[in-house]
Amino acid sequence: MLDAFTKVVSQADTQGQLVSGAQIDALLAVVKDGAKRTDVVNRITGSASTIVTNAARALFEEQPQLIAPGGNAYTNRRVAACMRDMEIVLRYVTYAVFLGDASVLDDRCLNGLRETYIALGVPTSSMANSIVKMKEAAIAIANDRNNIQPGDCSSLIAELSSYFDRAAAAIS
Repeated sequence: MLDAFTKVVSQADTQGQLVSGAQIDALLAVVKDGAKRTDVVNRITGSASTIVTNAARALFEEQPQLIAPGGNAYTNRRVAACMRDMEIVLRYVTYAVFLGDASVLDDRCLNGLRETYIALGVPTSSMANSIVKMKEAAIAIANDRNNIQPGDCSSLIAELSSYFDRAAAAIS
């Protein structure tokens, strides 16, 4: 996992070149968007418990068989494990947003997760559905214009959305 600056310097060094003007412009854009990224990450982090709880609640309302006797989330221990996994995915999505790079999400969270769920008998479509529900809540929070850096955040919201989509696709 490399931040944007380290990647640019590493690429230039590998090629034996100076950092180009286009690369510097791209890094300036990262710096300009830094306050927006921080706002979005802070908002999601500050509401993480609510996001996870509401997504789990909505999932279990749609799929009550999960929490019924014999269901994959039957017993408090299994519900807690499900919510823990949801929180972990949400946390790594915020890391990806903060860095502007999905590699931390892929390498430290998603790599092998689907296979683990299959081995444990976890319904991957249900977990993917919970990620979609977290995505909807996180985007609503991130799009709230109160006390956030002014400016167009549409590309940042699209990026945020893509990280959730990536996570849902990786386990479904």
